[in-house]
Parts: sequence; C-alpha cells; structure tokens
Amino acid sequence: MADTFAHIPVLPNEVVKHMSDGVMHRWIDGTLGGGGHASMLLKANPGAELLGIDRDDFALSHAREVLAFGGKRVHTRKGRYSEMTMFANEEGWDQVDAILLDIGVSSAQIDNGSRGFSFRMDGPLDMRMDSSSPLTASRILNNYPAEELERIFREYGELDGGSARRLSIAILERRELEPFSGTLDFAGLCEKVLRKPRRNAPPVATLPFQALRIAVNGELDELREGLEQAVDLLAPGGRLCVISFHSLEDRIVKNFFRDMAVSCKCPPGLPICTCGWTPKLKIITKHPETAGEKELAENPRSACAKLRVAVRI
Repeated sequence: MADTFAHIPVLPNEVVKHMSDGVMHRWIDGTLGGGGHASMLLKANPGAELLGIDRDDFALSHAREVLAFGGKRVHTRKGRYSEMTMFANEEGWDQVDAILLDIGVSSAQIDNGSRGFSFRMDGPLDMRMDSSSPLTASRILNNYPAEELERIFREYGELDGGSARRLSIAILERRELEPFSGTLDFAGLCEKVLRKPRRNAPPVATLPFQALRIAVNGELDELREGLEQAVDLLAPGGRLCVISFHSLEDRIVKNFFRDMAVSCKCPPGLPICTCGWTPKLKIITKHPETAGEKELAENPRSACAKLRVAVRI
C-alpha cells in the first residue's frame, strides 16, 4: 500500500517548526491524507498523541500503515475535520495543544484518474473525497439548473459573470443532446467556451474543475466550521496551522485569523468599547509562509501553498 499513495507533504520544515514550538501532548491533524506531515511531527514530538482525521478511505488506510510506528500514540477517525470536536471528545480530550489543517485536494487524489479530480486524464466525473457521499460532479453537471451552475462557477471558481454564464448555458445545451460522461468530456467543453488564458496562466479548465470539486465536497463551509471548532479546542498557547492552496481558502483563513485577533468589535466611532469581545488568537505569520526555491524544485505543486499560523490566547 505504501508505494501506491504518492503524496509529498508541502512546507514540511515550516509545519514542524510551528507545530512543535511549545509543549505538545495532544494534537490533531484534521486532514491526515497519506500521513506525511503527521509522520514528521510524531518523530519530532515523541511524547505527543495524535488524532488524525480524513474522509478519504484510501488515504486513511495508507496513513494507518505509515503511522504504525507511533503505536498507541496514534488515533484515527474517518470523517470531516469539521467533526473534530466530536472525535476529540470520543478520545476524552477536551483540549489539544496544536491543530494542523492542510486543506484542499492531495496529489494522490489528483493523480488517480478514477477519482475524477483531474482534467488531464480521462475518468468519471466523480470528485468525491468521501466515496460514500451521494453528490458527484456528474450529478451537478447533468442536473443542476443554469442559475445554480453559474453561481458555482462564479463563487467557487472565481470566473467572471460573463464566463460563468456562458459556461452554464453551454452545459445545459450540451446535456440536452447527451449527458456528460467523463472528465475530458467536460474539459473539452471548457476549452471551447472559455477564453484562452494569458501566457503562463493555468489551463482554462482549472477553475471550473476547482469549482465543481468545492461544490461536491462542501469545502468552504467545511473550512469555516473547522476553524471555529479548532479555536474552541485549542488550549491556551496552542497553535493552529493552516495550509491553503487557492485564494478562496486563503482569504477565509486570513479573515478568520484577523477577526479572532482584534481587540474590539464595536462599530467605528464609539467613544468606549461596549462589545465585551476578548481576542482569541494571536497571529504569528503576518504574511503567509510559502515554499522556498529548494522545495519548489523538488515539488512544483508546492508553489500554491500558503501557511498561516496563529496561537490561542
């Protein structure tokens, strides 16, 4: 199993540095994946216990093998990281010392054509991180009304209004003739309908595929709920480390950290503070940390990764 789930963890040194900066008895990896980050952190913190969460059965099975050296220090759950409070309570944990969220899709998921995440290889229009979920990309493309498709491409793919509208109309026209059958089928439609990208820009299918994946897996709502639970679970001095891969995710993390770190939430202009708000986080990374030249050369997919870190007050 270990050689069939190829995934290189991004920003490994930065993650170990920030997660290990302080006492760490119990910690959560909310996106366990192949266990890459978790393995390094268990070795760097030999006395710490891990609760690892992932909704991908294949990833979880692989991670359990990789982390077997941790023995009873390793606890795993299948599920969403927005359920971390429930899983922590099942372990009898009311607080933890650190939480890591490496959000988005993994290289192993993208590179497996049968999962449907990639527009570079043919496969079913699936895109589910949890194969037991009923919602697939195919169901969205072949059944959703034009208005909802347009919203998905505009909000989750950040397509401009005109592009989102053209694509949604083209989808309806095409599926009246025959339903979408696979990833290359839909990628081909994107190529026909959307404007060609600028030089060095990602292929035109990149953002529509991103939008569908986010819609299928409810990723942005998951992120918002996960951040809220993480703050409540962290012990004072506990660290929250979040890695994002596109602007939608990073914007949510950045704004959440800022909102949790402000000293007052009163409307501007009030002579005295009346809100009673107490800051919950102290931001450690004023600007997100990104991959250095060495990592970029070894793992080009790390180019989009951004790490933000905050400490529970």
